[in-house]
Amino acid sequence: MTGDRPGTPVPLRQYALLADGERGALVGPHGDVAFLCAPRWHDDAVFAGLLGGRGGYAVTPRDRRFVWGGHYDQDTLIWRSRWVATAAVTECREALAFPGERDRVVLLRRVEATLGDAHVRARLECRAEFGARSMTVRRGADGVWEGRTGDLRYRWSGVPSHARLDEARLTVDLDVPEGGSHDLVLEISREPLPDAPPDPAAAWARTERAWRYAVPDLGASVAPGESHHSYAVLRGLTGASGAMVAAATTALPERADQGRNYDYRYAWIRDQCFAGQAAAAVGGHELLDAAVRFVSARVLEDGPRLRPAYTVDGDPVPDERRLPLPGYPGAPVRVGNRANSQFQLDALGEALLLLAAADRAGRLDGTGEKAVEALAEAIEQRRHDPDAGIWELDDRRWAHSRLICAAGLRAAADRRTGATAAGWQQLADSLVASVDRDCRHPDGRWQRSPGDPGVDTALLLPGLRGAVPADDPRHLLTCRAVVDDLTDDGYVYRFRQDPDRPLHAAEGAFVLSGFHMSMAALQQGDVAGALRWFERNRSALGPPGLFAEEYDVVQRQLRGNLPQAFVHALLLETAQRLGEAGVSHRGFEARDR
Repeated sequence: MTGDRPGTPVPLRQYALLADGERGALVGPHGDVAFLCAPRWHDDAVFAGLLGGRGGYAVTPRDRRFVWGGHYDQDTLIWRSRWVATAAVTECREALAFPGERDRVVLLRRVEATLGDAHVRARLECRAEFGARSMTVRRGADGVWEGRTGDLRYRWSGVPSHARLDEARLTVDLDVPEGGSHDLVLEISREPLPDAPPDPAAAWARTERAWRYAVPDLGASVAPGESHHSYAVLRGLTGASGAMVAAATTALPERADQGRNYDYRYAWIRDQCFAGQAAAAVGGHELLDAAVRFVSARVLEDGPRLRPAYTVDGDPVPDERRLPLPGYPGAPVRVGNRANSQFQLDALGEALLLLAAADRAGRLDGTGEKAVEALAEAIEQRRHDPDAGIWELDDRRWAHSRLICAAGLRAAADRRTGATAAGWQQLADSLVASVDRDCRHPDGRWQRSPGDPGVDTALLLPGLRGAVPADDPRHLLTCRAVVDDLTDDGYVYRFRQDPDRPLHAAEGAFVLSGFHMSMAALQQGDVAGALRWFERNRSALGPPGLFAEEYDVVQRQLRGNLPQAFVHALLLETAQRLGEAGVSHRGFEARDR
């Protein structure tokens, strides 16, 4: 790590996530909190070094010659940075106090001298509004540093008296004897802070205890380690409102040279439905109930005008705008999202699939029942309308959108009897028939839209989710076309962006689709093939075990916002399905059944 310094962007694969449900932070290998929005997910960042903003919070060995590593405490988002230097091994245990308070950030950091004495430097510069606002500083009579930046208050406790203000940054050198530890606690809030700082020992104990009960047993999973971690990531991205943000970050590019970078710090209906269905598959009732609660409320509020995404409070997502920051190298900084003005028909179908999964698990209440009826009515009303589709492109009659609505209707009808069930099945039949009329390719497979004969991995989903039987020729031919046209070296791409270029030259492999391909192979009885797809795609992550949306197979790098919730959701579901099919995690041999 010689020559690097905190605040210098590093590859995305090296960042760890701290999250408490209400906000998230990315921590880099030099102990720098490179990104944190405060007090909540969709608020402006107070640490934006990842995007070139000023300010930051770092705890770093003073010996600049060190090798970095780290790991999470099991089944938690408590991260341990580990630095092996010339004469010492130092760890910094860090977490956002969990579960998080709605309006107050509590960031815990504990420096531990593992081998030899620890000598670290801690630096704090809170700058609200993505680094635009400087901070005031004063030291209270109790030795605690506090101040303001923009409309935020902060307090930094556990800091020795010899801390100094250096170029608008608080800096302190800590010396911890071998076997000892030292706690630092940072609080940030718009509201007045409590009279006294948190007791570090009590805050750590509460956080450890909460995580101990947050992740269920996933014994059936073919990859229990990754499954537990993915569940913890999803729990960390899900707040008290029930909303799960799609990712913790904004403006991390999928393709910087094409301006494909977006703000994902909001709750996407589709993404939350993916996560809820995965939670239902593994018996994760807390995440399932959260998804049902948030999605049902939006459905009953907006009905056929259901938006693709909302803030975690259920409000509309703000319009997209650019910020005057350098950005993660190569990409402009955008906040807000243009999806706020789109209609995405498939979200109605995914919401039905979620609620049907909750019903099968015995977790659907009266509000959810009303939401099911509202969704069926909304599909009836809007099934002929063009929409932006799963990939949020131009408005068309997308085959996937109609077919996933058919899948949702069939799943809901399976939980009903009489005329209602028959009516929903008939509506599903009519949607499938409409796709056959205008999106049945001459080869017998489904194509993307009436004017686009291309193959699309989204069309794996209708057969997986029950729009048609698993052995339906249209589904089987579509699966074969995806393998033939959209896969390379074990990875799967969404669709061909440019027919004249190799798949990897146009965009990264889409990890979500890789897990869908694994489930499709498993559904067709190809257990060995399902394992190959699963293993290849679960390797598309960094040392902290986080997935981004895309994976650059040439540079072996993550692309897009981090972590991408729906990828973790599909790893969770796919690993469970493989385990239930009789595959062991011990060497991945088939178990006797």
